[in-house]
Amino acid sequence: PGVGPLGAMKILLQIHDMKRFQSMDELCCYVGLIPKMYGSGEKMITGKLSKRGRKDIKIMLIEASWVAVRKDPALTSRFNKLTVRMNKNKAIIRIAKNLLNRIRHILTHKIEYEIGVVS
Repeated sequence: PGVGPLGAMKILLQIHDMKRFQSMDELCCYVGLIPKMYGSGEKMITGKLSKRGRKDIKIMLIEASWVAVRKDPALTSRFNKLTVRMNKNKAIIRIAKNLLNRIRHILTHKIEYEIGVVS
């Protein structure tokens, strides 16, 4: 839910082969769904979203996440749990990462998306 034909084509054209990413962290870095990190010694500060990555995919995933939160009960539940401890904008970034993980799973295993399945 939330990813239409145009969004799916953007993902397929820009990412092309999901198998080239060994981990979900590499895929998130490629898309740009990672925070800026500042560190000095033992102190690490996490900032806002990085400006690196594929901006159009990142924006599309965040917008699709708002739709997916309304339509998928599993994502709605996760979003509600996240909003207890953080604001909605930060929570939707986590949902976008979760949605990207689901897209990765669908494309690597060549299966259909099931609404309501907890990942």
